[in-house]
Amino acid sequence: MHDFLTSRRAKVTPAEAGIPSGGTRRVPGLRRGEVAALAGMSVEYYAKLERGALAGVSAGVLEAIARALRLDDAERAHLMRLAQEANGSGALLRPSRRARQWTVRPGLQWSLDAITAPAIVVNNRSDLLAANLLGRAMHSDLFADPVHTPNFARFTFLDAAARRFYPDWERFAEMTVANLRTAAGVDPHDKGLHDLVGELSTRSDEFRRRWGSHDVRIHGAGIKQFHHHVVGDLSLAYETMALVAEEGLRMTVYTAEPGSPTADALGLLASWAATPTVRS
Repeated sequence: MHDFLTSRRAKVTPAEAGIPSGGTRRVPGLRRGEVAALAGMSVEYYAKLERGALAGVSAGVLEAIARALRLDDAERAHLMRLAQEANGSGALLRPSRRARQWTVRPGLQWSLDAITAPAIVVNNRSDLLAANLLGRAMHSDLFADPVHTPNFARFTFLDAAARRFYPDWERFAEMTVANLRTAAGVDPHDKGLHDLVGELSTRSDEFRRRWGSHDVRIHGAGIKQFHHHVVGDLSLAYETMALVAEEGLRMTVYTAEPGSPTADALGLLASWAATPTVRS
């Protein structure tokens, strides 16, 4: 809680909060007293909350802090989850444990295969668990690792191919870490996630620096740019949907604008994916 609130304070400038910025400021962003004043509470009480002493804190107080810190929807939800966990009420919201070895149900795989665009299934740890033929071809770099389950975070920070696959690597790196940080807030007891964060923190300075920023995000829809090693540049819209029957899993479908160069490239990718060497 302390690190998250401190990092959010540092992101809000006095001007954004409507506070005169005169004089020397020893901290980036807002001071504790300024957040307390904006949230309508004493600085002593806010400081106690920032240190993690959250027993009995109300949703109204947390909402006031969220408004003072100008939190977006993802950050507000993350704050509430951290408070629930620190307050002991998070146990009621804890996701059920999934078996360590997950196998795609035939019906889910049939659904993926019925989609003509690249489609994949990912869990909160960014493991790529299932894909249709075109989704597998699009992410062939991730499937090249013969040891690990394909994982977007491990690929982004530990595989040199990621710098080519993601032309805007910095943006993808930030999104990947923010997704993991959000997942950690949803299920802070996920051992697999703890192990992954520990591995990446040890092996990647880039990951460790971003993990310390405490950024979170809601992954839903947008446009992403890729560079595939066979068909070249791809500009793809994506839609991400939670799978009701598979708690903690989500499906992402990538589509191209009709008649665009990317649509033509996906046609080439489909032909390449259909070759026996790719299927194997």
